[in-house]
Amino acid sequence: PCSQTLTFAGVLNSCAGLGALGDSRIVHEQLIRTGCNSDIFVGNSLVDVYAKCGSLEDALRVLKNMPSQDVNVFSWNRRLARYVKAGQHEKTIQLFQEMRQKNISPNSFTFVPVLNACASLGALQEGRQVHEQIIRSGCEADVFVGCSLVDMYAKCRHMKDAWRVFKNMSSRDVVVWNTMILGHVKCGQGRKALELFQQMLQEDVSVGNSLVNMYAKCGSMEDAQRVFLKMPSRDVVTWTAMILGHVKCGQGQKALELFRQMREQDIFVRSSLVDMYVKCGSMEDAQRVFNKIPSRDVVTWTAMIFGFVKCQQGQKALELFQQMQHEDVRVGNSLVDMYAKCGSIEDAWRVFNKMPSRDVVTWTTMMLGHLKCGQGQEALELFRQMQKEEGVKPNDITFVCLLSACGHAGLVDEGLRCFTSMSTVYKISAKLEHYTCMVDLLGRSGRLQEAENMIQALPFRPDVALWMALLGACRIHANVEMGERIAKRVLELEPENASGYVLLSNIYAAAGKRDLCKNVEWQRKERGVKKQPGRTWIEVNNEVHTFVVDDQEHPQISQIHAQLKRLSGLMHDAGYVPVTEFVLHDVEEESKVFHLCHHSEKLAIAFGLINPDHGTPLRIMKNLQVCEDCHTSTKFISKLVGRTIMVRDANRFQDGVCSCMDYW
Repeated sequence: PCSQTLTFAGVLNSCAGLGALGDSRIVHEQLIRTGCNSDIFVGNSLVDVYAKCGSLEDALRVLKNMPSQDVNVFSWNRRLARYVKAGQHEKTIQLFQEMRQKNISPNSFTFVPVLNACASLGALQEGRQVHEQIIRSGCEADVFVGCSLVDMYAKCRHMKDAWRVFKNMSSRDVVVWNTMILGHVKCGQGRKALELFQQMLQEDVSVGNSLVNMYAKCGSMEDAQRVFLKMPSRDVVTWTAMILGHVKCGQGQKALELFRQMREQDIFVRSSLVDMYVKCGSMEDAQRVFNKIPSRDVVTWTAMIFGFVKCQQGQKALELFQQMQHEDVRVGNSLVDMYAKCGSIEDAWRVFNKMPSRDVVTWTTMMLGHLKCGQGQEALELFRQMQKEEGVKPNDITFVCLLSACGHAGLVDEGLRCFTSMSTVYKISAKLEHYTCMVDLLGRSGRLQEAENMIQALPFRPDVALWMALLGACRIHANVEMGERIAKRVLELEPENASGYVLLSNIYAAAGKRDLCKNVEWQRKERGVKKQPGRTWIEVNNEVHTFVVDDQEHPQISQIHAQLKRLSGLMHDAGYVPVTEFVLHDVEEESKVFHLCHHSEKLAIAFGLINPDHGTPLRIMKNLQVCEDCHTSTKFISKLVGRTIMVRDANRFQDGVCSCMDYW
C-alpha cells in the first residue's frame, strides 16, 4: 500500500469541500505517477471529489478502473446517491444493474436511492425487480427501505402493493403515513386518504404531534389546528407545539387562551386547582391542595405566595417564600432565571441573596442574567466570587457564560486564559459552544485570521454556528475577502440558511459593492431561500400587539405614524444620523430613511409611548436581532422621552445608553 494514502485522501477531501475540479485532476495525475491510485481508500476519495465537483464522467471512469475485488459497496452507494441527487434517474438504475452484474452485494443504503429513481421515473417493473432483490437480501425490515418502497408504489399509482408493504412494516413514522395518504390523494381516492389520516391519529399520538409540530414550525396554524382538533388524545407535547406555534406567528392572545384551555384539560390538575382557589380568594382550600402536591414547581409556589399577598397576609407569603427556598434550590434557580431573562436583574439579585444554599446552576444563571443585560464585567466578577467565597466548581455551561462575558467586555487575553484553564485546571473538554465563543471573541476584536485558524485546527468538524460567528465578525470589520470565503462555507453546510446570504449582502453593502449585493439577493431568491420576516411584540393592557415592517393593519396606525414623525424630528435635532448603509433597496437616501423609520420595533415603541403605563419599563420582543439603526434610534428615544426601553434579549435602553455597551 502507498505510504502517502492519508495525505492524498486529505488533499482530495479539501478539494471536494472547495469544489476545486482542476486541482483534483492534478492530484489524480500525481496519484498515478506514485502508484497510489490503486488504493481503495484513495479510490473512494477520487470518486467522491469528482462527484462533488459535478464531473460524473470522471467519477464513473475511476469507478470502472478500480479492481472489482476492491470496489466495495460503499463506493457504489455513494455513486448511486450522487446520480439521484443530480436527477439522473435512468443512470442510477443502469449503475445498479451494473453493480449486480459484478456480484457486489447491496445493502439498505443501496436500495433507497434506486427506489427513489424508480419512483421519479414511474418505473414500476424495475421497482418490482428491486423489491425482489430486497427480499432476497433480507433488507425488507429496514424502515428507510420500507418507506422508499411505499413511496415507489404510491408514485407508480399501485396502492395495493403500497398497502402490502405498509402493513408489513414493524414501525411507521409520520413520513410513511404521509406517503400513503398522498398516494391515495393522487389516485383520486380522497375518502381512503381521509380514513387513513384518522387511523393514523387513532393509532399513534406521536404522529399527530409530529404533524402539529411541522405545521406550527411552518407557520401554518390553520393546518396545525385542523390536525389538533381531530386528535382523539393529546399530551403535553401536543399542547406545547400548538402554543409555541401561535407565539411564533405573533398570536400571543391565542397562545394564552390555549394555555388556559390546556390547564382546564387536567394536564396540570393540582397546580391548576391551587391557582383557581387562589384567584377565588379561598386560601384555606388552596393550602389544602398545595400540601398534597408531592412535587411542586415554581408556578405552584408563586401562585400561593401571590395569593397570600393579595389577601393581605404578607407574613404568610414571606414564610412560604422562605420555605420554598429551603425545600428546593431548583425553585430559587427558576426564580433567578425568570427575573434575569426579563431583564429585572435587581429582582434576580434579591432572590439570589436570600437563597440559603446555591449550586453551580444558581451562579451560572446569575452570570447569564448579567450577560443578557450586557454586563460582562459583572458576570466575570461573579465567577471569581463563586470560586473564592463558596468554592463551587464550574461546569461546561459556566465556561460558555464566562467566555461570552469576556467577549462582551472585550477582554480577549482574559478569554484566552479562561479557555486554557478550562482544560488544564478544571479538566473540562472544550465543546463546539466554547469554540464558537472564542471565535466570536477573536473575530469581534479584529483578530479574524486567528479566529479562522482556530476553526481550521478544531479536533472535530465545525458546525454552521461556528462559521456564522466568524462571518458576523467579517461584517463588523468589513473584510470582504474573508467574508466571501466564509459565506461559501456556511452555504455549503446549510444552503437554506438565509442568514448567510444576509450577512454577505451586508458585507458588500458596507464596502459599497452594490452590484455584488444585488447578485447575492438574486441568488437567494433564485434558490428559493426565504428570509424570516421580522416581527415585534409588545404587551399593553394585558393584550399582545404584533407589528411587521411598514405595518398598515393596526387600528392605531395613524397615531403611531404621527408619533414616529414627532420622534424623528426630535432625534434629528438631537444629532441622530440614520444608518442607511445596510438598506439593500436601490432607492434615494430619503426613501431609505423612510423605510428605516417603519421597522417593526420602531412601530412597537411608538405604540407603547402613545399608550403609556407610567413608571414601568417599555418592553418589546423581536424574533430577529435588531438592526444597527433601530439600536441607535432606541438609545435616542429612551433619552428624549425619559423612559426605560427593554428590547429583545433584555437589552435595556436608559437615558441614551444601551446596557449592551453597543455589543449587539
